[in-house]
Amino acid sequence: MKISKTSIDDLNVVVRIVIEKQDYETTVNETLKDYRKKANMPGFRKGMVPPGLIKKMYGKSAVAEEVNKLLGSELTKYISDENLNILGEPLPSLTEQSIVDFDSTADMEFAFDLGLSPEINIVPENIGELPYYEIIVDDQLIENQILGYTNRFGENIPAEVAGEKEITIGDFVQLDSDGNFNEEGIAPLNVQISVQLIKDEAVQKLFIGSVVGDVIRFNPRTALQDDHEVTHLLKIKHDDIDSADTDFNFTINTINTFVPAEIDESLFKKIYGEETEINSVEDLREKIREELKSNLVYSSDYRFSIDAKEAFTKAASLKLPEEFLKRWLVETNEKVTKEQIEEEFDHFRKDLEWTLIKSKLIKENEIRIEESDIHSMARDMARMQFQQYGMANVPDEYLDNYANSILQNKEQKQKMAEKKIEDKVLELIKEKSGIEIKQVTQKEFDDLFEK
Repeated sequence: MKISKTSIDDLNVVVRIVIEKQDYETTVNETLKDYRKKANMPGFRKGMVPPGLIKKMYGKSAVAEEVNKLLGSELTKYISDENLNILGEPLPSLTEQSIVDFDSTADMEFAFDLGLSPEINIVPENIGELPYYEIIVDDQLIENQILGYTNRFGENIPAEVAGEKEITIGDFVQLDSDGNFNEEGIAPLNVQISVQLIKDEAVQKLFIGSVVGDVIRFNPRTALQDDHEVTHLLKIKHDDIDSADTDFNFTINTINTFVPAEIDESLFKKIYGEETEINSVEDLREKIREELKSNLVYSSDYRFSIDAKEAFTKAASLKLPEEFLKRWLVETNEKVTKEQIEEEFDHFRKDLEWTLIKSKLIKENEIRIEESDIHSMARDMARMQFQQYGMANVPDEYLDNYANSILQNKEQKQKMAEKKIEDKVLELIKEKSGIEIKQVTQKEFDDLFEK
């Protein structure tokens, strides 16, 4: 067997492999002997089929199978031995591939195109300080959070008259073109209609000032101006929406008004549990300030990751074997076209550039993650999910159990491991490149993503 390499340029090479008869002959003969022992053919006892017939029937496929095995193993070994940092996978050469005849006893020559990873010469210390945006926890953010809590733990109470903010509950009956009750029509019961969600002003005015027992005639499609909401309201399938384009009578059975929760000891306990030490509005505001400051770190870190990736990829200015990569993406993804690859390649290239830079930083700085790192991350995820449901003081036992259940999903665990190691890379960048802390309001922070 002979293996050689030809460099097309710094990022593209062709590897040629010549496989000679002696490379595969012994293994193929053993394979054919095994076929002969197991062969059952009419006119021959088992194991007594003539070798020539076995070779005629199975020889070509046996040679092809063995040659392909040799190609795979030898090409992989060669890439490793030569320390070739390839991108994607080797592809049959478009320009130098010979026609292979597995029936022939002559040498077989194969050629493969390889795309190489570029040299990465980037030193974090030379990047300079990167912006790190700290979101100011101002009074408005705190008030918004308190409003969220009062709404979450508020309740609906009966009202006598419907206004813009009330919810009416009642029964629909569909009318025919003459305004009479359609016995075979749509007639859902106990339907809730929020007055403020009615888009048509004329219909909304029919509801404002109404009381229990009133019957309001209107077309739901006209009132809501959203077919998806209409299907939900009338409890019908989307295919039936045209049949609902008529007037209905809506009989009001109940009117409710929403009352936010009072900001008192009862609310404090609902938010933070019976054992909470919060006893006043001032305590609540300070607690929310601490929570927001902690939670907003995730937003700040996310923005930092965007800025760090952009700075490092720009500084590295990597060249890639783009034509090879485009071909590889097309040939290894059956459901994508060349046009799609061209359209999306810029995004792919940026992700690949950052992956290469990140891998270099991981290797050079011996960054590792432990099982405890992933478990801690799962606990944080569990804690945040509980907080979304208003459960602030969840016992450690519950957090551990929930974290363990998350980690049972291998795909989820792998994603968390990748996220954790990237977090460590970003911490390294903060340490070596340095950061310039910039305090911004929530709006100023949000505006960064509009640029």
